[in-house]
Order: sequence, then structure tokens, then C-alpha cells
Amino acid sequence: MVRKRVKDPKVDTEIVHSYARAGDLPALEAFVAAPHLADLRAVGDRCAEEGLHDAARLVFATIPDYGRLASTLVKLHRYQAAVDAARKANSPRTWKEVCYACVEEGEFKLAQLCGLNIIVAADDLAEVAEFYTQRGHADELIALLESGIGLERAHMGIFTELGALYARHRPERLMEHLKLFAPRCNVPALIRVCEELELWRELTFLYVAYDEYDNALGVMVGHAAAAWEHVQFKDVAVKVKAAETLYKGISFYLEEHPELLNDLLKVVESRVDHSRVVDIMRRAGQLPLVKEYLVSVQKNDLQAVNEAVNELLVGEGDAAGLRDSITSYENYDALALAGRLEQHEDTEFRRLAALIYKRNLKWHKAVALAKTDKLYEDAMETAAQSGERGIAEDLLRFFVEEGAHDRFAECLDRCRDLVKPDVALEVAWRNGLTDAVMPYLISVLRDYTTKVDTLVHERKEAQEASKLDEEAKKQQEQAANAYLHLNSYLALPAPTSNGAPSPPAFGDAAGFDRF
Repeated sequence: MVRKRVKDPKVDTEIVHSYARAGDLPALEAFVAAPHLADLRAVGDRCAEEGLHDAARLVFATIPDYGRLASTLVKLHRYQAAVDAARKANSPRTWKEVCYACVEEGEFKLAQLCGLNIIVAADDLAEVAEFYTQRGHADELIALLESGIGLERAHMGIFTELGALYARHRPERLMEHLKLFAPRCNVPALIRVCEELELWRELTFLYVAYDEYDNALGVMVGHAAAAWEHVQFKDVAVKVKAAETLYKGISFYLEEHPELLNDLLKVVESRVDHSRVVDIMRRAGQLPLVKEYLVSVQKNDLQAVNEAVNELLVGEGDAAGLRDSITSYENYDALALAGRLEQHEDTEFRRLAALIYKRNLKWHKAVALAKTDKLYEDAMETAAQSGERGIAEDLLRFFVEEGAHDRFAECLDRCRDLVKPDVALEVAWRNGLTDAVMPYLISVLRDYTTKVDTLVHERKEAQEASKLDEEAKKQQEQAANAYLHLNSYLALPAPTSNGAPSPPAFGDAAGFDRF
């Protein structure tokens, strides 16, 4: 009745509220559809406070206020409609309210629709994740984030949070996720999670992705059962910065995977100190294990490597290989090796000892060792190369004492430039080896004769050249005298008509002499 007389907003507002309190929704709907002056927002708030949710829904839909409408629909448990209203409101607060309500009611599909609109904001992601986690809905949260990584607005936080969830609840899926999305994750955050959960294989992958190669190698060494993989270890080893980390890796292979140690050492050959590697292997008593590696780096001619290779070759009885080694690479303790080989039971190794002595100008030792082993060819060759007369003459006397007359003659021939003829003849005459010394004497006499003939010929040529020089000098003197005589004749003044000499020409030196 009042409304028919007076158009007052308060009256219209109270009428709407009365309809709501009476539960007369058709009348309420008809009233708000017609022209009126009611403050619907105030009515809607009062209805919501009083629990008149159906009436509040009509009022908020009429305004429209989709945010309040979504909240009201949630209270009415009309979640699909609430999601539709939230989509129209498109407010983070509304999305969260509807999402959380759906989660509480187990409407996870609808919650996911809401959640996709929330997690695109990095600041809201952590709140949503915490809400799901506190209620034990990790699987549903994983499903939400898996859908979220396909969004156009997907950010690093989504990929990182999903990785952390995999680590805690689905560790078997974490590695695949890292391989696909590591560049889009917050790697340090995931490293902390993997360390906490002791996911060593995934932790190694993350360290490599973050260029922390030293840490990656340390994890593989410290947790080999879970993290070690040979190919990956080699790839990481060539990139580590700290040398000590690399040597720890070598020691690890020595203990755990000795059959693959040579393969690793070949890869890191340019990064390691070969002398230190030799020291590690020697202290472990495993030098033979890395022979392949040592041979490959021997080209650097390092003393430690050369001595290690030589030691292995001696132990294996490989005299031919040892000969190649000591002749190709000279940086080793030659006299120490020769002293060791000198005591070897194999003649070939003692022969190599003599070779080392010879290369180091220890002629007496080389010859003595060759004589002991009856290596007469080597003894004669060494004596000839020594250039020392005493060694050659001692060797001659040795052959006489041994009764090796043929060797005596051969030694004379090889050392002919070192042995004096009188010594050779004396030794031969005293021991009845005149026939043996004759070829040597004949050769020496031929040499002497040739030298004398050469000297005579040269002297004769020199005399003839001197004689020719004297004759040439006489001819030059005669020619010079004749020239002076002719000059003095041509210098006389010509006679005048009365027989007196003509006056000298201007500038004639002879004219000046007269005065």
C-alpha cells in the first residue's frame, strides 16, 4: 500500500527483503524483474548474513555480482554453477573460494578448472599447493599442475612445484620431468628437495644441468649405487674444475670399476697429471691395470710414466717392447734400470743393460757385461764405438785368453783404428797368432803405403806449383823492367833545329826539375 503512494528506495528495499525472509522466491523474482528503487546489494548482503542463500542467489544474479553469486552458489553446494559464476567474475579471490570449496567437497574436476586460473599467478601457486597438500590431496595437485604446464601462461613456478611433488610422491616420474623441463625449472630449489629426499640420480642430473660438474661427480662417487653411470661420469669428468675431484673419481674407479679405468683415463688424459696417476696406481699396486693408458701417454716422455712402462715390460718379460721404450724415450733413470737389468736371468735383458750403459757412455761396463754373456759381437761393436784404445786392446787380450782366435782377428779388423800395430803384433807373436794378425798388418801396411804415396804425390805437386810460381814471378819482373826502360826512353825531349833541346811544355815535370 505504501509503495503505491510513495516511491521510496527504503520501501522497495524492505519489500525485497521481506520476500526473501518469507521465502517467496517467485514474488521476489517478479519484483526485482520489474522497475524498482531497491538497494539490491544491501538486500543481498543481508540475505547472505542471515543464511537466506536462495534469495541471495536471485538478488546477486539480478545485480549482477558474479563474485558474490559464486560464493552463494558454493554455500548452496551448486558447484558447477559456482564455477560458471567465477568464470564471469574472473577474480583471483573468487576462483580461490570456489576452488577450495570444491576441494573440500571432493569435486576435483571442478577444482581443477578453478585451479588452472589461479596457478598462472606465481604468488598464488604456493597457497594453492599448500591447501591441497595439507588435506592430503597430492595426487589431485599433481594432476592440476600437469594440466597447468600446458597453459600458455605457464611459468617456472609450476614446473618447479610439479618437480618437487614428483620427488615427494612420484619419484619414478621425476627424471622424465627433469629431462623434459629442466631449463624451465628453478634448479637450485629442486636440488635442495632432491638432497633432502636423497634422490641421488636426479640430483646428479640437476647438478649437470646447473653446470655444477664437481658436485655432480661427487654425488656419483659418494652414492654410486644410485647415481653412477659410466657414460655420464666420463662426460662430467672432462668438465670438472677442481683437480682433486677428478683424482677422487680415478680412485673411485680403481676401487669400484677397475675394468673401466683405462677408458676413463683416456677421456681425461689432457686434464690429469700423469705422474700423479702413476703414483696413485703404484701405491695401490695396480700399475699393470693401466698399462694401456701409460703407453698412450708415453709420448709426453715423462720420467714417471717411462719408468712405470719400463717396469711393466720387465715384469712381463717383453724384451722387444723394452728395447723400443728405452730407445724411443730417454727421460728415465737409465743407470738404475741398467743395474736392475744386469741382474736379470734373461740374456736379452742383460743385453739391454749393456745397451743402456753404452748409450750413457759407460763403455767399460757395457763391454764387461757383453764379455760375461759371451756376446762378443756386441763387445766388439761397443769397443769400436767407444774410441778408447785401452778398451779395444783389453778386448784383444781377452779373446787371446779365451782362445777365441777368430774373434781376435775380427776384433783387429773392427778396431783397426784404435789398436796400435806394435801392440797387435806383440800380442800375436807372444801367443802364436801370427797368421791371425797378418790380415790386419797387411791392411795397416796398405793404409800406411797409401798415406805415404799420397804425401809424396802432394809434395811433388807442391814443388811443381812452387817452381811455376817462381817462373811466373821472374817473367813479371822482366816485363816490369822492360816497361820502365821504355818509359825512360819516351820521356827524353825532342831535339831543336840547332841541336839544342826544346823547352819543356807547360806543366811538364821535367821542366821543373831543371830549376
